[in-house]
Amino acid sequence: MTRENGLGLLLVLLLPVVGASRPGTVVRLNKEVLSYAAEAGKAPLQRALQVTVPNFLDRSGEALQPTRIQILNVHLPHLHLKLIAGFGIRLSAAANFTLKIFHVPEPLHLMLPMELLVDAPVDQCSIGTPVVSISDCFSFFDEAIVLDDRNRAAPALLVPLQKHIQAVLQSKLCLRVSNVVQSLNVHLGTLIGLSRVGPESQVRYSMINAPTITRDYISLDVNAILFLLGRPIMLPEVNTSFVLPHHVGTRGAMVTVGLSQDLFDSALLLLQKAGVLNMDITGQLKSDDNILNTSVLGQLIPEVARQFPEPMALVLKVRLGAMPTVTLHTNNATLQLQPFVEVLAPASNSAFQSLFSLNVVSEVGWGRGLAGGVGDPQGDLTSSHTLLTCSMEKVQILMDTVFERPLLDHLNALLGLGIALPHVVNLHYISPEIFVYEVRAFGCDQRGLVHLWRKAGLGEAGITSLPPSLLVHAGGLGSARPGSDPCSHPDHAMNPQLQ
Repeated sequence: MTRENGLGLLLVLLLPVVGASRPGTVVRLNKEVLSYAAEAGKAPLQRALQVTVPNFLDRSGEALQPTRIQILNVHLPHLHLKLIAGFGIRLSAAANFTLKIFHVPEPLHLMLPMELLVDAPVDQCSIGTPVVSISDCFSFFDEAIVLDDRNRAAPALLVPLQKHIQAVLQSKLCLRVSNVVQSLNVHLGTLIGLSRVGPESQVRYSMINAPTITRDYISLDVNAILFLLGRPIMLPEVNTSFVLPHHVGTRGAMVTVGLSQDLFDSALLLLQKAGVLNMDITGQLKSDDNILNTSVLGQLIPEVARQFPEPMALVLKVRLGAMPTVTLHTNNATLQLQPFVEVLAPASNSAFQSLFSLNVVSEVGWGRGLAGGVGDPQGDLTSSHTLLTCSMEKVQILMDTVFERPLLDHLNALLGLGIALPHVVNLHYISPEIFVYEVRAFGCDQRGLVHLWRKAGLGEAGITSLPPSLLVHAGGLGSARPGSDPCSHPDHAMNPQLQ
């Protein structure tokens, strides 16, 4: 796969549009994916066109003579897929059929050239998945070519023989293409269904309206709902919708996936409700570089030194009550946490006693990685017995030292689990990278744009591990039979790193 045919993965902030529901995610299939699908789809289409031809009744003699016909090979020297704005996909293919005619006294070998034209509209299925159908299918044949010059058939035989073969192929080929599309729609049906996020959480994607089709891409508006213990994570209603700007995306990328601010907010709310953002940080007395103990803290807070004359390991109990927030800026993003931190020390009965607690505002920068500090502790350090007096500035330095790395490691571990992106069976995204932009749309306030895409020299990104049949389907072959319901409902990761 060339580097130009890559995956552009966009994490885009919401752009306000009044009066529409929020899809949360946009999947844009760019025209570059059609070239890849057409090349990889030749082999499965060739197999689909290999049909059975019934015997030909030869009337050239005194009696009817049945002649067996066998298609030895179907070769596609040309297969082209093109997007038709407001409609779907047009397929044009050139095929050469190699046939063996079991003629007496010697068999006859023919090559029959054919042009295949298929118009395939792309729409939304009733169950919330994309669906492909066939509106028109035509086959055009040239004159058959005798491959063995030493065995030329008489025109009296060749002309009716070719008419017989053409009539059979014209009646069967479009039906074979329809069968290919039936399989495609089954694959597309796997877009919906629950994908695992964590032990007790899932994400479900589904289309919310018909696709937008231009000469350059097919754009699918997809609704993403996160579930915790079977219950959806719901954000407050906002009269806005997610719009993926036309110009965004890596040039030459096959697929562009835009994830809205709503999806990030939902993911953070899920983590907060699940309690996985909570953590305990434990000091180690025997560690040379660990300063989370009563001896160091006692230098800042005299009450601690008087209560614990001997060094004791401390524990920070971090609990997140407020929902985390992400703010996007040019070339970076900021994740803000407001944890409640309780400082515990061992008691005489092997339990822990609370020394004091404080509210902390923690901000970490999230661009190509996460870096940053704890920020300023908010309010007084309070104990259940007395108001502790100390230098807030010195406490901030200590907290920054003991709090930052465990926090980043903890967040990296959570983000490493990832959230499944919209996908179908056997479709994989590879090697995205993160870029952040700021955009202004329609005179609204500045909004952030996080852009995951491939940069030259930093590795490929694209689609990999598609079976041959799916590659043909990705190119837009076929449809359901007229009058049938092509919809089916089979059951069926975004993990940036922080540093």
